[in-house]
Amino acid sequence: MKDEGLNLIHILLLFSSLSLLSIGGGNTVIPEMQHKSVGAYGWLTDKQFADVFAISQAAPGPSVLLVTIIGYKAAGLLGALLATVAMILPAAALVFLVSRMWNRAADSPLRHAIERGFAPLTVGLVLASGYVMSHAADHDWRAYILTGVCTVICTSTKTNPLFVVGGASLVGWLGWI
Repeated sequence: MKDEGLNLIHILLLFSSLSLLSIGGGNTVIPEMQHKSVGAYGWLTDKQFADVFAISQAAPGPSVLLVTIIGYKAAGLLGALLATVAMILPAAALVFLVSRMWNRAADSPLRHAIERGFAPLTVGLVLASGYVMSHAADHDWRAYILTGVCTVICTSTKTNPLFVVGGASLVGWLGWI
């Protein structure tokens, strides 16, 4: 019982802080989420994290499903609920408050500078997430090659990502990976 109570505190602190740092969406905080849930707290293994991430991305609905599953693995149903609320509520409250002021500052040079600064920051955070996920999921040279090929296809062509995911799944299912 003591561990579950401590896990609930860790869930609340982790996901409420990540909520406020998730500039550009929840995927930007994947590296820290993976570091804490696998390395620091031991709620999941690297493979479980990669699997949970894949499931959360493939399932219909919001990408916050990842947080819900991690919370469930850490502390059951209460952990799932707490993680979900902790990930959504702080950011929603902050967005509500900032948007009220943001609209009033439409012509402010500071607003335009902030907007220009967030674009590269978000791209960097998303790239870091991809790097962490490839290390969590890929464990031999064939998997790294498949990840690289999928990345090149998705970034250099207009191929629907569902076809890329389907092709990669077929490669895995056939046992080539």
